[in-house]
Amino acid sequence: MLRFPQFTKLSSSQDELSAGAAQGETLNISKIHFDDLAAAKAAHLHNKLAGNAVEGKKAAKEIKRPELKKVMVEFEDGASQIKVPYAQLKLTNGDTITRYIVDFDVDSTQERAKIREQYIAARGSEPKTQLDYARAGIITPEMEYVALRESACFLEQITDPKEFANKFASSTEAVFGEGVIKLKREHMAVTPEMVRDEIAAGRAVIPVNHNHPESEPMIIGKRFLTKVNANIGASAVSSGFEEEIGKLKMSLRFGADTVMDLSTGLPNLMELRSAILRASPVPIGTVPIYEALDRAGGDANALSWEVFKGVIEDQAKQGVDYFTIHAGLTKDLLPHAAKRVMGIVSRGGAIMASHMMQHDCENMAFEHFDELMDICYKYDVALSLGDGLRPGGIYDACDEAQYGELRNIGKLARRCYERGVQCFIEGPGHVPLNRVEENQKLEEEFCHDAPFYTLGPLVTDVGAGFDHITSAIGATTIGMHGTAMLCYVTPAEHLALPTPEDVKQGLITYKIAAHSADLAKGIKQAYNMDHAMSRARVSFRWLDQFALSFDEQHAYDVWRAQMDEDECHTHEAAFCSMCGPRFCPMRLNRRLQSKYGAI
Repeated sequence: MLRFPQFTKLSSSQDELSAGAAQGETLNISKIHFDDLAAAKAAHLHNKLAGNAVEGKKAAKEIKRPELKKVMVEFEDGASQIKVPYAQLKLTNGDTITRYIVDFDVDSTQERAKIREQYIAARGSEPKTQLDYARAGIITPEMEYVALRESACFLEQITDPKEFANKFASSTEAVFGEGVIKLKREHMAVTPEMVRDEIAAGRAVIPVNHNHPESEPMIIGKRFLTKVNANIGASAVSSGFEEEIGKLKMSLRFGADTVMDLSTGLPNLMELRSAILRASPVPIGTVPIYEALDRAGGDANALSWEVFKGVIEDQAKQGVDYFTIHAGLTKDLLPHAAKRVMGIVSRGGAIMASHMMQHDCENMAFEHFDELMDICYKYDVALSLGDGLRPGGIYDACDEAQYGELRNIGKLARRCYERGVQCFIEGPGHVPLNRVEENQKLEEEFCHDAPFYTLGPLVTDVGAGFDHITSAIGATTIGMHGTAMLCYVTPAEHLALPTPEDVKQGLITYKIAAHSADLAKGIKQAYNMDHAMSRARVSFRWLDQFALSFDEQHAYDVWRAQMDEDECHTHEAAFCSMCGPRFCPMRLNRRLQSKYGAI
């Protein structure tokens, strides 16, 4: 909810109202010429005050505001009982648009409802993975859930249905009711069959550990909405329990589709992770080697497969939905990493490499990969095959260390598929813009079209303090070419552990990148959001513009900073502080439409 300052309105005389215009004249603001400043100001004042005078003073006018409410999305045919919570935004002109929101109860301190509990119970004591079900031709409730979730995004109800109807996605697939939207299966943008087939082919995953019944199913795959992951995590020197729960809530508030808990060095690490899982409606991922190193006393020399396996089993039992495992970083690639300027910059990769060098051995995760898959299969934990040799600088990008590991990961991805374990592939850190598409194409070639999950990539090394921007450029580009999920980068990247404000800035930046990628890769209904914003702008519907933004409070604060108090009180200014009333091009647009007809 926007926090609007309260203003006291001053009285205005009829003389003030008529300044620059004939008494009683109705001024049409669309016909004002750019150079007629006095008339423009008079018309603007007239539009603000007309009809509101009471006993010589301006009466307070009720401000109409957008309304955001929770609606339930379901199948129109009634063949399934699946209901998906969604957000419906009613704009001030009566139009509505649906928005994909990961959490309506972000301020709640209570444990989440176990919405998947009945699905899990129905499968008995030995449930299979979503991949196994899909390959058997079975559509699970989770698959139906994500089909509804993906298809309901950006559905518009336009008060004038003829306006622009030929250019944008229609909403004929939906039946709008009070508090409910029913989707017609034959017109859905994403059908349950499509979800099943993409999972069966290994091109998409639904990370849903059997022991995380609070999670609301979501899908990661190139044919679906581009997702965003947020990293949080406490350490022995910074942050703690309450701060991390706060970061989780911040992540949910600003739309993180998954959250990775990277906490290390805490005596109550298991307790913290359990609290995060119980409070999270989105999938939770971890990097188990971090906790394994903690259990080994911080000494990579003391690490062993038994310690590592114990951590993996414990986290799987807790309900972690996906693990980042750096199993593709094999011993033969270490000499290639040694030739780099930056060497190995991945924390998990560095731990693995250190253990390998100290023991002159092969990567333990690579050697014991079958045991690792057995644990993941039992709980339906997805494997995020980590890029321990991702380049940490532009100079090191696309070398044999990086691409050699990617080839190894592709072989491991094939083994996951054969075992029935869902998996996706982690991608590069620093890559110059002209080689971003190359990374996407090679991942698809080497890894059999498994979903790509990328950190950025950052397209330059010199953005310290602004690496959420340098990485969002790469993220948008690689998302356009097919990356399924983007790992956010915050302004603190390379500098410090992110604060809650860093988390917010990183997430908003990456939600913009993901949406931009969806537009570029042709997700038709994504255009409806931009369509709604354009119509709000041309009509000077400021409150609608704020509500359609990724951070409505920030948009409002920027707008208000340079507008006078009268304008901020009514929110009816027919101009912004950039052009003012004299040079506003929206007026010319109205004249164009009046003369030549609306498009």
